[in-house]
Amino acid sequence: MDFTDLNQEIRTFCEVRDWGQFHTPKDLAIGLTTESNELLEIFRFKDEHEQSTILEDSDKRGDIEDELADVLFFLLRFADLNDIDLEEALATKLEKNRERYPKEEYKSSNRKYNE
Repeated sequence: MDFTDLNQEIRTFCEVRDWGQFHTPKDLAIGLTTESNELLEIFRFKDEHEQSTILEDSDKRGDIEDELADVLFFLLRFADLNDIDLEEALATKLEKNRERYPKEEYKSSNRKYNE
């Protein structure tokens, strides 16, 4: 499914439940953050080995997939309701990051551009 199909699927899902009234930019941003934090919670206080183990466990992997789907839901819903073209936004951001992080200078580095 591409973004257009996903947006339509989400739009229909929300319309039949009359959820538009709850989907203000603020509330969708809160939902996006909340769901991101639920994903983060799965890995909290886990070392690298434990993180790998979680990803290999089918039940826990299902939980991760659910949280990622929730994040995607809120992201797509926010963009759709506010006329944001995510493909264009991503392309623009990648171009900015190419300028901020030239590969010759930042390869294998985790420094931020302003450090």
